[in-house]
Amino acid sequence: MAAPWDVIVVGGGNAGLCAAQSARQEGARVLVLEKAPRQWAGGNTYFTAGAMRTSHGGPADLKDLLAPLEPSAQDRLSLTDLAPYTAADFLDDLVQVTRGRTDVDLARILVGESRATMDWLRDLGLRFELMYHRQAYEVDGRHRFWGGLAVGVAGGGKGMIEQHLAAAARTGVHVRFDAPVTRLATASDGTVNGVVLAGGEALESRAVVLAAGGFEADPQMRAAHLGPGWDLALVRGTPHNTGDGIRMALDAGAQAYGHWSGCHAVAWDAGAPPTGDRELTNQLTRGGYPFGVVVNTDGRRFVDEGADFRNYTYAKYGAEILRQPGGTAVQIFDAKAARLLRPEEYTSKDVTSVTSGSVRGLARELRIDEDRLASTVEEFNAAITGGPFNPTVRDGSRTEGITPPKSNWAQPLDTPPYTAYPVTCGITFTFGGLRIDPDARVLNTRGRPVPGLHAAGELVGGLFYFNYPGGSGLTAGSVFGRRAGRSAAAAAAARVG
Repeated sequence: MAAPWDVIVVGGGNAGLCAAQSARQEGARVLVLEKAPRQWAGGNTYFTAGAMRTSHGGPADLKDLLAPLEPSAQDRLSLTDLAPYTAADFLDDLVQVTRGRTDVDLARILVGESRATMDWLRDLGLRFELMYHRQAYEVDGRHRFWGGLAVGVAGGGKGMIEQHLAAAARTGVHVRFDAPVTRLATASDGTVNGVVLAGGEALESRAVVLAAGGFEADPQMRAAHLGPGWDLALVRGTPHNTGDGIRMALDAGAQAYGHWSGCHAVAWDAGAPPTGDRELTNQLTRGGYPFGVVVNTDGRRFVDEGADFRNYTYAKYGAEILRQPGGTAVQIFDAKAARLLRPEEYTSKDVTSVTSGSVRGLARELRIDEDRLASTVEEFNAAITGGPFNPTVRDGSRTEGITPPKSNWAQPLDTPPYTAYPVTCGITFTFGGLRIDPDARVLNTRGRPVPGLHAAGELVGGLFYFNYPGGSGLTAGSVFGRRAGRSAAAAAAARVG
């Protein structure tokens, strides 16, 4: 074998780079192996909006975390309503959206360390901002945040990876691209002591951290674990997350854990490429559906668009779209709703859309039965009741007497022009993966740590079931990446001793 490293990290996204930095801070010699070529750096992190859910005490608590504020930004902050979001709030959201199945031990670590981990990332050189463009609306002259999510990395996912790689260069973390790992190297007693790359090259290390993502980019694994039709879903992010890290860990005796038939999947532009677009990245998401209606190709509604804030429904509605005829649907808005749609999602270049002065005109353009779509919209408009519209709260402006209902933000579609956005299912990451302990050590099928093996990021199972609170993934990757790196460095040091 080649000269040993203390810690090898498999995967160069946010979780892997956090693990590498954490191990490096403990004095370890660290190598990051990234399967993709340099031009695909960053894994799924690159394709995110950079949003990070964290507990906080409101604007005063977050001010030190944010990038230096220009005078205009300081003025805006004085006109901002942002309620505290406690660790208890975060945990409640995790428990609610996962129907009580989240691993509470892991969840408590996630929420309890979320804020301190943001400070740690800031000290590494990452820069944060309040996400006014995604998470706030202006109401009565005030910028009001909603849905428990406020902070993101400056520059989104692209900026996050750029800042992470710059930090790695400063701190002496070695990153090697075009380095696909095919299996773990193990001693006769099962201790992991390195990795083997495609082509047979072996690299020795005293500990390994797996942070190679889920299996969302492997159509065969999707169909096998998520079910029929999932091989047809579009992939939001990197084409390189094909379950390699999970498979090699299972081969080494790791325990499978979590919701293997579940995933994070969203409404995605129906004209998008099969895997992520490096220029548009997250702009292909279509998250404005709470302010319109969503119909299938038969012209019928099939979800409660206003069941909750987008942050608590968007990650499960992609699966609902995939279940519809042809695996596609259409989001429809009138002119009133247009001002609430995020420009980066709905007006960026190459957006798949149709506009008409009438609902029937939309139907003709979309090749949906005119009478059926017109009837759906008329029934929806007639069923609206409740209080005044307010996009920053669950406003109770709802429908009665139709199925499915719309529980909030129901406004009549009656103001032309009308615009329709064809969408399909875009899968982000899979929920099933490996079981870890609080120190991010991978556990075997008997519940004991696999010596020398640690994990973080999307290939960790047990946190998310059925659904997902927006912004939790990057935070989880950071929190457990930090723990995995520290734990791996300690294991490496113990083996030297």
